Formats: sequence, structure tokens, C-alpha cells
Amino acid sequence: MTDQKFPAHRAHLGVWQGTYRHIDLLAQQEELIQSHVICEFPEEGDVFYRQTIELKHADGSVTHAGFDGIDRGDHLWFDTPTFIGKSWETADGVVLLNLQRKDEPGAHFVEVIIMGEGGTHRARTWHWFKDGQLYRRTLCDEKRVD
Repeated sequence: MTDQKFPAHRAHLGVWQGTYRHIDLLAQQEELIQSHVICEFPEEGDVFYRQTIELKHADGSVTHAGFDGIDRGDHLWFDTPTFIGKSWETADGVVLLNLQRKDEPGAHFVEVIIMGEGGTHRARTWHWFKDGQLYRRTLCDEKRVD
């Protein structure tokens, strides 16, 4: 990878395991999910970034998802069956996303991703809004395993 565009995004290359914790407005846990996330940067084709996710829910069910990001100059663009939106990064290495939910009309979330020093741990925080009102947060704590 000789092109060093989006260095904060590239820092997340690899396999991550952790938890997604959905909490309500009173910080009460709604759901705890075990996560396995693969972040890739394909060297050929139009896809700049690819994420593949496996989520294990408390009831034993497993959800698989994936999405691709396309380079649009100053941001990556995503268009999946469940959401549409973009990600970008700050000069300090923070990755931000703003995603409109296709599967929940009127809902969107803003995500902040912060890498810990050393690059082996990251924190992701989602702020969920529906019809302009905050209704949930998701806290993701992950460790790079590969």
C-alpha cells in the first residue's frame, strides 16, 4: 500500500474482537454483543475499505454483516442495505462516521472511533438519533487480535 491516504482509517487494518454494549439514555444496558470485526484495504478495484462483522448475541443468535467504503476525495462513502453515509478523519487520527439508517426511517447515528496508544485497543462510541432525538448509545471496546 504505497498510497497513504486516510492514515487514521488505515491504522485499523486487522482483526478486532470485543463487545458492543447498547445502553439507553439512563445508561442502562439494553444488550451486550460479542464482536469479531475484520478491517481490510483491498489493493485492487474500487473499494478502498472493507469491513466484515460477526456479532454473537446473548440469545445465541449470530449476525453477519459487511460493508465497503469508496474513496470520495475527503471522505469514504458507504451505501449498504441498512445504511448510507460517510466517514472521515481528523488531523489527530480520530475517525468519524455519520450514517443514515435505511432499515429505520428517521434514524441515524454518529460514530467516533479512537485508537489507543500502541494501536492494540480501540474505543468506538455510537450516538443514535431518531427524528432528531437521542435515544441510545453504543459503546464498543475492541482489541486487535491479528
